[in-house]
Amino acid sequence: MNNQPETTAPAAPANTAATVTLECPITRGATTITQLHLRKPKAGALRGINLAELLMLRAESVMVLLPRITEPPLLKHEVESMEPVDLIACATEVVNFLAPQATLEKAQEAQREAAYLTE
Repeated sequence: MNNQPETTAPAAPANTAATVTLECPITRGATTITQLHLRKPKAGALRGINLAELLMLRAESVMVLLPRITEPPLLKHEVESMEPVDLIACATEVVNFLAPQATLEKAQEAQREAAYLTE
């Protein structure tokens, strides 16, 4: 008989990256950026950002964070010149990173129910 405390396997990590396809690509010299890869921010990347404003999709907060978590890394002026539709797409992914997994699952279930009811 084993007197060791029972351990459970760690849960699968929540989403740690996302890809956003830009509706309005960003031109950098001869390069055209059509997709951005966003990584889930760690605490250091959130330094100096009001998290409540970030969760409310406040443009200024999102614009500060994006150069810290995008691949290829965006420059400040590139973020400032993004089309609103692309900024919102990135901001939505950021909120998905920050929301607890249980909250995301509830929201997804509500979306499925709403889609089922409108069919």
